[in-house]
Amino acid sequence: MKKLLLFSMIAVLLFSAKKTDAQEVKKLTFQEVIKIAEEQSPNALMAKHRYRASYWQYRSYQAQYLPSLTLSGTTPDFSNGLDKVYDSGNDLYIYKPKNTISTLGTLALSQNIGPTGTIISLRSDLTLFKDIERKLPTNYITNPVSIDITQPIRKYNTLKWQKKIEPVKYDAARKTYLANIEGVHTSAVQNFFSLAMAQINKRISEMNFLNADTLYQTAQGRYNLGTIAEDELLNMQLTWLNAQTARKEADMNLRDREIRLRSFLGYNEQVRLELILPDAIPDLQVDTKEVLDLALNNNPDILNQQINVLNAQSNAAQAKASKGLNASLTASLGLSQQSTVLATAYENMSNSQRVRVGFTLPILDWGLGKGRYQMAKSSLELAQVQRDQALVDFQQNLLLDVEQFNLQKNQVAIAAKSDTVAMKRYEVTKQRFLIGKISILELNDADSRKDQNRRAYVQALQNYWNYFYNMRSLTLFDFINRKPLETDYDKLLQ
Repeated sequence: MKKLLLFSMIAVLLFSAKKTDAQEVKKLTFQEVIKIAEEQSPNALMAKHRYRASYWQYRSYQAQYLPSLTLSGTTPDFSNGLDKVYDSGNDLYIYKPKNTISTLGTLALSQNIGPTGTIISLRSDLTLFKDIERKLPTNYITNPVSIDITQPIRKYNTLKWQKKIEPVKYDAARKTYLANIEGVHTSAVQNFFSLAMAQINKRISEMNFLNADTLYQTAQGRYNLGTIAEDELLNMQLTWLNAQTARKEADMNLRDREIRLRSFLGYNEQVRLELILPDAIPDLQVDTKEVLDLALNNNPDILNQQINVLNAQSNAAQAKASKGLNASLTASLGLSQQSTVLATAYENMSNSQRVRVGFTLPILDWGLGKGRYQMAKSSLELAQVQRDQALVDFQQNLLLDVEQFNLQKNQVAIAAKSDTVAMKRYEVTKQRFLIGKISILELNDADSRKDQNRRAYVQALQNYWNYFYNMRSLTLFDFINRKPLETDYDKLLQ
């Protein structure tokens, strides 16, 4: 029976060792977590894909200003029915059976002219026409070259407004990507210090349990000697029991925070994380005016407000154009010929011209056009008011953020000193309690203050780095290296 029990214990130990060995332990500093989050976290990947979508939207806009070559046609075009034709002998229209098949091919080179909305095309057509009903030979209708011009008159010019809006949107997209990466850094700060705090709470709970166990055993000895009362012994026992509970809770919280950071960094469950707290912070103070100027020039939220106003202006221009006269001029100049022989269909070409003006003028729309225009004007005025108010709020909040950041260095220094003092006080108080110089209440107070100040130091570090990356996100500026934030945008598209 003893041999069986011994074998079971050895098997359990070996299994536990194998499970531990299967997990890779990564000890990460704060800056390493920031770097890993920037390179491989799901949040960073999502920011990259959002930028890619904006890039291809901008490329699509640019492509509208480049020449386009298209081949279009119909093959075949079959028609069978009655065709209305003019009978000159009887001076009337009659219907005759129609049974035809035709094929059309068009090769066109087009170019948009943005400022005027003009479309210029160089076109070449070839049509094959066969009258099956009359059993006539195939007729080739050629238009080897023609120039087509379409000119809108008093119409809403989509290209003109896109030229105003799309470059601003793309600039905002580039800056939004940088701001999103700083948002990833901020999330990394939150996850790093959440796990770091959990690790510290775990160490504190272990230390408190060991201290409580030692003190409880000491109190039992002193109680047996009659040097302390029963209520003091019960107090020490209660502290020991609470330390056991706190240790289990700290262990569960540690697992939860480790899972969160591991998921954020893109690691699987085979990786265990141990964090190393930063032992120093940059010696940095920022100038309020510099931060404000940088934010107004670089922050994507400012650009997004500008885009909202431009979109509202575009909608107002479209509504205004639709309520009045709209016309378009279409002109075509080229050469044409037709023959039953393909080779001769390109000989002795004749001129081909066509000019057409089409227009639309609302006569009675019961105020529909006017209503749409007034709504668009109201939306424009609202967008302008929102932009101005957002700018005021942004400036005020930024000034508070600058003041808060400049206070953080001193807060960290005070928290670090308080942590050191509280730890030293606890050690002194503990020794005095062991020799019976002070009561349990004073020892508990020193123990509580020790833990509070240790956590306060970690929280002060977290606050500092939160404000630091928030400043970078608002200004897109690296205050340590004194240069704008930048990235390889071409690499993001690979």
